[in-house]
Amino acid sequence: MNIAMHLNLGSRTLDLGSPQVMGVLNITPDSFSDGGHLATVDDAVEAARSMVEAGASIIDIGGESTRPGASGVPEQEQLDRVMPVIEAVRRECEVIVSIDTGNPAVILAATTAGADIVNDIFALTQPGALAAVAATDVAVCIMHMQGVPATMQDNPVYAALPGDVIEFLRRRIAACQDAGIGAERLIIDPGFGFGKTHEQNLVLLATLGQFGALGRPILVGLSRKGTLGHLTGRAVDERLAAGLAAAVLAVERGANIVRTHDVPATVDALKIAWAVMQQEQS
Repeated sequence: MNIAMHLNLGSRTLDLGSPQVMGVLNITPDSFSDGGHLATVDDAVEAARSMVEAGASIIDIGGESTRPGASGVPEQEQLDRVMPVIEAVRRECEVIVSIDTGNPAVILAATTAGADIVNDIFALTQPGALAAVAATDVAVCIMHMQGVPATMQDNPVYAALPGDVIEFLRRRIAACQDAGIGAERLIIDPGFGFGKTHEQNLVLLATLGQFGALGRPILVGLSRKGTLGHLTGRAVDERLAAGLAAAVLAVERGANIVRTHDVPATVDALKIAWAVMQQEQS
């Protein structure tokens, strides 16, 4: 079961007493499911506005694809992609803004421009990233990934799941706190699809409740992932039903934030799941 909590975002807080939906806004030509769809800043703002109207409380803006096999994007190119969009979304939409990056320069620029959350698949392990976030008062999501995007799906191996992932996140929480980033600013993400086989992803979803022992809000990103395609035989753009099922299962096991490409349907599915869960507690 979820435990009501608030996340410190610096100038404001996010109420996590009920599941929150994070909409994906990829400003990239090569993301695995929606690359190249947003050609202009106006397109991006309109997409963000639509997600907010559908019920997203967070918009996650990314300028670097992290799909399996992806290579890195130069710092300046990331900045050129995301900064105009962050500034425009901040200006035009009443929503929490997340920047999907682990690059310290991008972190500092994005948070200066108004980003409330740093969503880092590298869990602040890149040189300078810890210090960059520590210099702000924003929240940060630290994710587990085995390897790097270019090679992470090359036969990932674990001694034990979910223990290995939980222990990694425990160590990163400690590193963040040692750097001056308070626990009240931290979100954790098991990293579905990031250095995990299909079976390993299923184990993590089945045991997601064990991550509650870390005492931090849990974010999950299962939308359109390869494991859903593996199980259903569906193409990337045909995985909505599977993604909704995964989102509901994750929330039932304690997820607080669901990151998705399909905001309206996910919001509706989680409203039903949450209403039933509340009845179970009453």
